Amino acid sequence: MKNMPFFTRDGDTFRPTEVANGPWDPKSLHGRVIIGLLGFAIEERHSGPEFVPARLTVDMFRLPTIDKPIEVTTRLVRDGLRIRVVEAEFLSGGVSMARASCQLLRRTQNPDGNVWSPPNWDVPKPADIPPPTDPRLGMNGKWTTRPIVGHMGSLGPRRLWMSEVRELVSGVPMTPFVHVAAGADFASPFANAGDKGLGYINSDVTIYLHRLPVTNWIGFDVVNHQATEGVAIGECWLYDEQGPIGTATVAALAQRKPMAAPAKK
Repeated sequence: MKNMPFFTRDGDTFRPTEVANGPWDPKSLHGRVIIGLLGFAIEERHSGPEFVPARLTVDMFRLPTIDKPIEVTTRLVRDGLRIRVVEAEFLSGGVSMARASCQLLRRTQNPDGNVWSPPNWDVPKPADIPPPTDPRLGMNGKWTTRPIVGHMGSLGPRRLWMSEVRELVSGVPMTPFVHVAAGADFASPFANAGDKGLGYINSDVTIYLHRLPVTNWIGFDVVNHQATEGVAIGECWLYDEQGPIGTATVAALAQRKPMAAPAKK
Protein backbone atom coordinates (compact mmCIF):
# COMPACT_ATOMS: atom_id res chain seq x y z
CA MET A 1 0.00 0.00 0.00
CA LYS A 2 2.99 2.34 0.44
CA ASN A 3 3.13 3.47 -3.20
CA MET A 4 -0.45 2.69 -4.21
CA PRO A 5 -2.09 5.60 -6.10
CA PHE A 6 -5.52 6.91 -5.13
CA PHE A 7 -6.98 6.04 -8.57
CA THR A 8 -6.25 3.81 -11.51
CA ARG A 9 -7.40 4.89 -14.96
CA ASP A 10 -9.29 3.01 -17.64
CA GLY A 11 -9.94 5.35 -20.55
CA ASP A 12 -12.22 8.10 -19.25
CA THR A 13 -13.07 6.15 -16.09
CA PHE A 14 -11.20 6.33 -12.78
CA ARG A 15 -11.35 3.52 -10.24
CA PRO A 16 -10.61 4.26 -6.59
CA THR A 17 -8.07 2.09 -4.83
CA GLU A 18 -8.29 0.97 -1.22
CA VAL A 19 -6.23 3.95 0.00
CA ALA A 20 -8.75 6.51 -1.35
CA ASN A 21 -11.14 6.08 1.58
CA GLY A 22 -11.97 8.86 4.04
CA PRO A 23 -12.20 9.28 7.83
CA TRP A 24 -15.98 9.31 8.25
CA ASP A 25 -16.76 5.99 6.58
CA PRO A 26 -14.12 3.45 5.41
CA LYS A 27 -16.32 2.67 2.40
CA SER A 28 -16.52 6.29 1.21
CA LEU A 29 -14.03 8.46 -0.65
CA HIS A 30 -11.84 11.02 1.07
CA GLY A 31 -12.62 14.65 0.22
CA ARG A 32 -9.02 15.21 -0.86
CA VAL A 33 -9.27 12.71 -3.72
CA ILE A 34 -12.56 14.20 -4.94
CA ILE A 35 -11.09 17.70 -5.05
CA GLY A 36 -7.82 16.44 -6.46
CA LEU A 37 -9.46 14.51 -9.30
CA LEU A 38 -11.64 17.46 -10.30
CA GLY A 39 -8.53 19.65 -10.40
CA PHE A 40 -6.67 16.96 -12.33
CA ALA A 41 -9.34 16.78 -15.06
CA ILE A 42 -9.67 20.55 -15.36
CA GLU A 43 -5.93 21.05 -15.67
CA GLU A 44 -5.41 18.15 -18.08
CA ARG A 45 -8.17 19.22 -20.46
CA HIS A 46 -8.27 23.01 -20.25
CA SER A 47 -5.11 24.53 -18.78
CA GLY A 48 -1.71 25.42 -20.20
CA PRO A 49 1.58 27.03 -19.17
CA GLU A 50 0.28 30.52 -20.02
CA PHE A 51 -2.54 30.27 -17.44
CA VAL A 52 -2.62 30.26 -13.64
CA PRO A 53 -5.56 28.39 -12.01
CA ALA A 54 -6.33 31.35 -9.75
CA ARG A 55 -9.49 29.95 -8.17
CA LEU A 56 -10.93 26.46 -7.73
CA THR A 57 -14.24 25.96 -5.91
CA VAL A 58 -15.54 22.45 -5.23
CA ASP A 59 -19.01 21.69 -3.85
CA MET A 60 -19.30 18.23 -2.27
CA PHE A 61 -22.97 17.39 -1.80
CA ARG A 62 -22.95 13.57 -1.75
CA LEU A 63 -20.49 11.05 -0.34
CA PRO A 64 -19.19 8.71 -3.07
CA THR A 65 -18.44 5.12 -2.15
CA ILE A 66 -15.09 3.53 -2.87
CA ASP A 67 -16.52 0.67 -4.95
CA LYS A 68 -18.04 2.71 -7.80
CA PRO A 69 -16.29 3.83 -11.02
CA ILE A 70 -15.72 7.57 -11.32
CA GLU A 71 -16.21 9.85 -14.29
CA VAL A 72 -15.35 13.54 -14.46
CA THR A 73 -17.03 15.64 -17.12
CA THR A 74 -15.84 19.15 -17.93
CA ARG A 75 -17.30 22.12 -19.79
CA LEU A 76 -15.49 25.20 -21.05
CA VAL A 77 -17.73 28.10 -20.04
CA ARG A 78 -15.53 30.95 -21.26
CA ASP A 79 -12.32 30.89 -23.27
CA GLY A 80 -11.28 34.54 -23.44
CA LEU A 81 -7.95 36.11 -24.15
CA ARG A 82 -7.22 36.65 -20.44
CA ILE A 83 -9.88 34.69 -18.54
CA ARG A 84 -10.81 31.04 -18.95
CA VAL A 85 -13.66 29.51 -16.90
CA VAL A 86 -14.27 25.77 -16.61
CA GLU A 87 -16.96 23.73 -14.88
CA ALA A 88 -16.53 20.08 -13.92
CA GLU A 89 -18.77 17.38 -12.46
CA PHE A 90 -17.74 14.34 -10.41
CA LEU A 91 -19.96 11.28 -11.05
CA SER A 92 -19.78 8.06 -9.04
CA GLY A 93 -21.62 5.15 -10.57
CA GLY A 94 -23.31 7.63 -12.91
CA VAL A 95 -24.64 9.81 -10.05
CA SER A 96 -23.47 13.40 -9.54
CA MET A 97 -21.60 13.72 -6.24
CA ALA A 98 -19.61 16.96 -6.54
CA ARG A 99 -19.00 19.83 -8.92
CA ALA A 100 -16.24 22.36 -9.47
CA SER A 101 -15.72 25.77 -11.02
CA CYS A 102 -12.25 26.94 -11.95
CA GLN A 103 -11.11 30.36 -13.13
CA LEU A 104 -7.80 30.41 -15.00
CA LEU A 105 -6.05 33.75 -15.58
CA ARG A 106 -3.42 34.43 -18.23
CA ARG A 107 0.05 35.26 -16.93
CA THR A 108 1.23 38.82 -17.54
CA GLN A 109 3.22 41.43 -15.58
CA ASN A 110 2.37 43.17 -12.33
CA PRO A 111 1.49 46.84 -12.75
CA ASP A 112 3.88 49.53 -11.58
CA GLY A 113 3.86 50.57 -7.94
CA ASN A 114 3.78 48.83 -4.58
CA VAL A 115 0.87 47.20 -2.77
CA TRP A 116 0.94 46.16 0.89
CA SER A 117 1.03 42.42 1.61
CA PRO A 118 1.34 40.52 4.90
CA PRO A 119 4.90 39.44 5.67
CA ASN A 120 6.07 35.94 4.82
CA TRP A 121 5.80 33.52 7.73
CA ASP A 122 9.01 32.83 9.61
CA VAL A 123 9.03 29.08 10.24
CA PRO A 124 11.52 26.20 10.04
CA LYS A 125 11.91 24.44 6.72
CA PRO A 126 10.42 20.92 6.46
CA ALA A 127 13.90 19.41 6.30
CA ASP A 128 14.68 20.96 9.70
CA ILE A 129 11.64 19.41 11.42
CA PRO A 130 11.73 15.75 12.55
CA PRO A 131 9.03 13.50 11.05
CA PRO A 132 6.11 12.97 13.45
CA THR A 133 5.95 9.69 15.34
CA ASP A 134 2.14 9.55 15.29
CA PRO A 135 1.06 7.95 11.96
CA ARG A 136 -2.40 9.48 12.31
CA LEU A 137 -0.97 12.88 11.33
CA GLY A 138 -0.61 11.54 7.80
CA MET A 139 -3.73 9.37 8.05
CA ASN A 140 -1.51 6.29 8.13
CA GLY A 141 0.40 7.04 4.96
CA LYS A 142 -2.02 8.98 2.78
CA TRP A 143 0.31 12.00 3.03
CA THR A 144 3.19 13.15 5.23
CA THR A 145 3.47 16.14 7.56
CA ARG A 146 5.94 18.23 9.52
CA PRO A 147 4.11 19.98 12.41
CA ILE A 148 5.38 23.50 13.10
CA VAL A 149 3.27 24.77 15.99
CA GLY A 150 0.07 23.54 17.61
CA HIS A 151 -1.83 20.48 16.51
CA MET A 152 -5.26 19.40 15.34
CA GLY A 153 -7.73 20.89 17.81
CA SER A 154 -5.25 22.87 19.90
CA LEU A 155 -6.52 26.22 21.12
CA GLY A 156 -3.99 28.56 19.59
CA PRO A 157 -1.88 29.00 16.46
CA ARG A 158 -1.70 25.96 14.20
CA ARG A 159 0.89 25.64 11.45
CA LEU A 160 2.04 22.61 9.53
CA TRP A 161 3.86 21.46 6.39
CA MET A 162 2.23 18.77 4.24
CA SER A 163 3.54 16.79 1.26
CA GLU A 164 2.09 14.07 -0.92
CA VAL A 165 3.57 10.56 -0.87
CA ARG A 166 1.60 8.84 -3.65
CA GLU A 167 0.19 9.58 -7.09
CA LEU A 168 -3.40 10.73 -7.46
CA VAL A 169 -3.79 8.83 -10.76
CA SER A 170 -1.59 5.82 -11.44
CA GLY A 171 1.30 6.58 -13.77
CA VAL A 172 0.76 10.36 -13.80
CA PRO A 173 3.13 12.51 -11.73
CA MET A 174 1.22 14.92 -9.51
CA THR A 175 1.49 18.48 -10.86
CA PRO A 176 1.85 21.50 -8.57
CA PHE A 177 -1.82 22.44 -9.06
CA VAL A 178 -3.09 18.92 -8.33
CA HIS A 179 -0.77 18.82 -5.32
CA VAL A 180 -2.49 21.92 -3.88
CA ALA A 181 -5.98 20.74 -4.87
CA ALA A 182 -5.58 17.36 -3.19
CA GLY A 183 -4.11 18.86 -0.04
CA ALA A 184 -6.56 21.75 0.34
CA ASP A 185 -9.23 19.58 1.97
CA PHE A 186 -6.95 19.53 5.03
CA ALA A 187 -7.95 23.14 5.71
CA SER A 188 -11.27 21.92 7.10
CA PRO A 189 -10.10 19.63 9.92
CA PHE A 190 -7.07 21.82 10.64
CA ALA A 191 -9.15 25.00 11.02
CA ASN A 192 -12.37 23.51 12.42
CA ALA A 193 -11.22 20.88 14.94
CA GLY A 194 -11.58 21.85 18.60
CA ASP A 195 -10.54 20.62 22.02
CA LYS A 196 -13.19 17.86 21.83
CA GLY A 197 -12.20 16.65 18.37
CA LEU A 198 -13.55 17.32 14.90
CA GLY A 199 -17.30 17.92 14.91
CA TYR A 200 -17.61 19.42 11.43
CA ILE A 201 -17.64 17.89 7.95
CA ASN A 202 -16.83 20.25 5.09
CA SER A 203 -19.22 20.72 2.21
CA ASP A 204 -16.90 22.74 -0.01
CA VAL A 205 -13.39 24.04 -0.57
CA THR A 206 -12.28 27.20 -2.35
CA ILE A 207 -8.63 27.65 -3.25
CA TYR A 208 -7.19 30.99 -4.36
CA LEU A 209 -3.70 30.97 -5.88
CA HIS A 210 -1.59 33.86 -7.13
CA ARG A 211 1.10 31.38 -8.15
CA LEU A 212 1.66 27.64 -8.21
CA PRO A 213 3.99 26.04 -5.65
CA VAL A 214 7.54 25.35 -6.74
CA THR A 215 8.34 22.89 -3.94
CA ASN A 216 6.61 19.69 -2.84
CA TRP A 217 5.81 20.95 0.67
CA ILE A 218 2.62 23.00 1.19
CA GLY A 219 2.35 25.01 4.39
CA PHE A 220 -0.97 25.52 6.20
CA ASP A 221 -1.45 28.41 8.63
CA VAL A 222 -4.87 28.54 10.32
CA VAL A 223 -6.10 32.15 10.24
CA ASN A 224 -9.83 31.82 10.87
CA HIS A 225 -12.63 29.69 12.29
CA GLN A 226 -16.15 30.91 13.03
CA ALA A 227 -19.33 28.91 13.68
CA THR A 228 -22.99 29.63 14.46
CA GLU A 229 -25.86 27.13 14.71
CA GLY A 230 -23.77 24.31 13.33
CA VAL A 231 -22.50 26.18 10.26
CA ALA A 232 -18.78 26.87 10.24
CA ILE A 233 -16.17 28.52 8.07
CA GLY A 234 -12.43 27.95 8.26
CA GLU A 235 -9.49 29.48 6.45
CA CYS A 236 -5.80 28.69 6.02
CA TRP A 237 -3.11 30.70 4.33
CA LEU A 238 -1.03 28.50 2.03
CA TYR A 239 2.75 28.57 1.49
CA ASP A 240 5.53 26.70 -0.22
CA GLU A 241 9.15 26.84 0.88
CA GLN A 242 9.65 30.11 -1.01
CA GLY A 243 6.70 32.02 0.44
CA PRO A 244 2.92 32.61 0.18
CA ILE A 245 0.99 31.01 -2.66
CA GLY A 246 -2.68 31.58 -1.73
CA THR A 247 -5.51 30.53 0.57
CA ALA A 248 -7.88 27.62 1.23
CA THR A 249 -11.32 28.41 2.63
CA VAL A 250 -13.99 25.89 3.61
CA ALA A 251 -17.62 25.79 4.66
CA ALA A 252 -18.62 23.01 7.05
CA LEU A 253 -21.61 21.76 8.96
CA ALA A 254 -21.92 20.08 12.33
CA GLN A 255 -21.80 16.30 11.99
CA ARG A 256 -25.20 15.74 13.60
CA LYS A 257 -28.84 15.59 12.60
CA PRO A 258 -30.26 19.01 11.63
CA MET A 259 -32.61 20.83 13.96
CA ALA A 260 -36.26 20.12 13.21
CA ALA A 261 -38.08 22.88 11.37
CA PRO A 262 -40.83 24.66 13.33
CA ALA A 263 -44.34 23.35 12.71
CA LYS A 264 -46.40 25.34 10.24
CA LYS A 265 -49.46 27.04 11.67
